[in-house]
Formats: sequence, C-alpha cells, structure tokens
Amino acid sequence: LAETLNAKGYSLRCLIRKTSSLEWIKHLPIEYIHGDLFDEQTLEHCVANVDYIYHLAGITKAKTKEEYYRGNHLATKNLLNAALKHNPGVQRFIHVSSQAAVGPSPRDKSIDETTPFHPLTTYGISKMEAEKECLKMMDKLPITITRPPAVYGPRDKDVFEFFNTMNKGLQPMIGFHEKYVSLVHVRSLVEGIILAGEHPRSAGQTYFISSERYYGWKEIGDITARIMQKKALRVKIPHWAVFVIGTFAELFSRFSPKPALLNLEKVKDIIQEAWTCDVTKAKNELGYKETISLEAGIRETVQWYKEQGWLK
Repeated sequence: LAETLNAKGYSLRCLIRKTSSLEWIKHLPIEYIHGDLFDEQTLEHCVANVDYIYHLAGITKAKTKEEYYRGNHLATKNLLNAALKHNPGVQRFIHVSSQAAVGPSPRDKSIDETTPFHPLTTYGISKMEAEKECLKMMDKLPITITRPPAVYGPRDKDVFEFFNTMNKGLQPMIGFHEKYVSLVHVRSLVEGIILAGEHPRSAGQTYFISSERYYGWKEIGDITARIMQKKALRVKIPHWAVFVIGTFAELFSRFSPKPALLNLEKVKDIIQEAWTCDVTKAKNELGYKETISLEAGIRETVQWYKEQGWLK
C-alpha cells in the first residue's frame, strides 16, 4: 500500500513499532512515527493534518482472547477516537477488516455486504467488534470498511506454507469433499483499498475486495503444480484428524512464546465448506476489478519465493 500510494504522488506518514520491519519500504520518502496504537500522544501526531487514514494494523495470531481484543478491537477504537479528536475534517478513514469478521459462506452462495455477522473464531469476533466501532462513528467521520479474504502474493509468509508444501510434492486436502475459497492478490487488494478510499461514493460503505470468482482447492493445486512443474500428491485428511493435530499443536504452544501455526481456532476455519465472497458492490460502485489473474498471480508469487531462496 505504501509503495502504491507513493507512486501515486501521496506524501506518507506511517506509525511503526520498534519491532516493525522496514525492509520493503525503507527506500520510500516516508515520515515515521514511532509508537503504538495505545498512546494518545503518538496517535495525535499520526492523525493530525492528514487527508486520509489507512488503518491496516492488527493482529492475526495470538495466544489469548485479550491479545486479539487489544490488537484489533481496542486499537481500532483508539485510532477512531484520535481521528475524531485531532482531525475531524479528515477526508476519509479507511478500515481494512477481514472476511473473518463476517464468517464463512454456504457452498453454493457467496456472502456479500448484506450478510449478517457470524464469525467463527476469536480473531473473527475481534475484527467484527472493530467494524462495529467504525459503524458507531460513521455519523461523525467519513469511514469506509474493506474486507479482504485470504491474501497471497510476493512477501507473504502465511500462504507461503501452501506453496512450500506443494513444492515438496504434497497437497493436503482437508476433508473428503471439495472446499472453495475467494482469494485476492496483494496488488489487486491494494488497488481496491485505494479505490475505496478515494471514491466519493464510498464514505459510510463496506466492500469486499477479492477475486471476481471463487476457486476450489483442487483447481488452485492444479495451477500451482503446473507452474512449479511438480506432480503433487493429494492427501485427504479427515476433519477428526485435523482436530487432533490442532489440539496437540495448541498444547505444545503453551510452552512456546509464539502461538501455534495450527490451533483449534484455525481448525474451525479450515474445515468449513466455503469461504467465498461477492465483489459485485465494489465492481458496480467503485469500478473495482482484479489487476492480475489467479494463474499470473501464482506464477509471480512462486517466482518471487524462488528469487528470495524461500523455495528451492
């Protein structure tokens, strides 16, 4: 997002922590504010005299409910209050949420912006509560909410595990029936977020920013295997086995400072039949469209992982 906004001619100010990695943005002309979303003085410096506030900060992995609440719900509430107090004339506050805030979809019907909240996990609940803070403020600030599904592309570390497993010749399939997902390449997502921020009709609105159609994991696996020139063995893992693995992983994580990659919360997500969303509203109101196809996006991502030495 920072790279694209800079290329469009915007002057940027970013809130960073002492532990923030600046590897991909250190070459950009950015004003850095060191601090966090829980210090009012820091937040005042962040939001004062800016035209747009893009709120992407959040936490996707945690060991406790309190961490999710603090990193997603409370952090959003604090930033909204700071904007209202120190920059009530801001042109737009763009909140980047998640499909997890709403929940999974039925197999045969994608969710859209009219679907009621039904989050599955503590993470999803914390993102829902953050959205509700935005909704409370919509009569006081010009707020736009965007909801991406699973994001992939160069530099991503979470979805990398899928590519790494495929590179080893395996594609784990959860359950015995096909599962479906919406995906979004990081470049398409960034363009969608900026469209949502700049469009005059988007204030007070919520948009899913995603692929224009959904995909089955078999199709995703076939495309990836073809690009990697690998023959991937599909291994079907029953739901009960995933629960067992998640239980043990969560148990062992109690002795580690980091949360488990797979825990019972994550299991709730991956056993669902579908996580698909409809982008019709974003297409009709914002003129949104994917900037890169799934095959081209996977090819670019795999090539980047290889160039970085992540994939051998």
